[in-house]
Amino acid sequence: MIEVRDLSKHFGSTRAVDNISFNIGKGEIVAFLGPNGAGKTTTMRMLTGYLIPTSGKCLINGIDVNEEPIKTKELIGYLPEDNPLYPDMKVYEYLEFIGEIRHIENLRNRINEVAEICGITEVLNKNIGTLSRGYRQRVGVAQAIIHNPDILILDEPTEGLDPNQVVELRNLIKELGKEKTVMLSTHILSEAEATCERVLIINRGKLVADGNKNEIRTMAKGGETITLELIAKQSPLKDLKRIAEIKEINEKKVEDNLYQYEIISEKDIRETIFDTAVNKGWKILDLHRKATSLEDIFRELTKEEQ
Repeated sequence: MIEVRDLSKHFGSTRAVDNISFNIGKGEIVAFLGPNGAGKTTTMRMLTGYLIPTSGKCLINGIDVNEEPIKTKELIGYLPEDNPLYPDMKVYEYLEFIGEIRHIENLRNRINEVAEICGITEVLNKNIGTLSRGYRQRVGVAQAIIHNPDILILDEPTEGLDPNQVVELRNLIKELGKEKTVMLSTHILSEAEATCERVLIINRGKLVADGNKNEIRTMAKGGETITLELIAKQSPLKDLKRIAEIKEINEKKVEDNLYQYEIISEKDIRETIFDTAVNKGWKILDLHRKATSLEDIFRELTKEEQ
């Protein structure tokens, strides 16, 4: 697992990462989101031992990254944001080079295995410099998993890919996430929504959200947003306001006996609304939780302070 405790990184007077803490367990695929300059890449570089924290700790399977950097690097597969490759090397040569550095036994078999997993078997004998960006990203993932690490840290893995390549890499990450802990940063919010169940959002170096997508939606909106449309002989507003969990309710009378409501509540109260409607003899035409996209949530939680 990944454990971050009170982690900070200062560059002069700039607090790139400001006292953040979180845990990521085995089998989780977690999106790490934030605006440009929020501290995502700095955090990932501290997790991989590339940067030393100003304060706090990064633990990989309980081992301090700074105290035992070699041991923790054995447990991590890392795809940096810029995916540094050797364009003059053939794909096979590059993976062989990485495998030798990591002292992998039966290296030829392992290269063939990761090539199959990452879908690069057909380009093993091609120069990296001649490959499309999608294939180069796949080669980057292959080097990250060649030593079969417990943890994958992927910084902008789908950056610059076309839609088909994004879907292919998303499926690969999901497959890898069945057995490994995966932390990935991305600017493509729809990609994070499709790939990950849990989301971490960082803004100005501080962690502003941590939870599954439904929890994050509630946090961003201050509660659940519910849309209701019903037919009643007179306005149901007074009776609806008696439901204790409702924080805010807006009524619109569409026509005689037809009413529409947008409700913000502390939790999902659709069942309570339904029971109330049955008791009062209202006819419900529509009752649903209003969908909130991850993009809406992101913008709400990272908006600039006025």
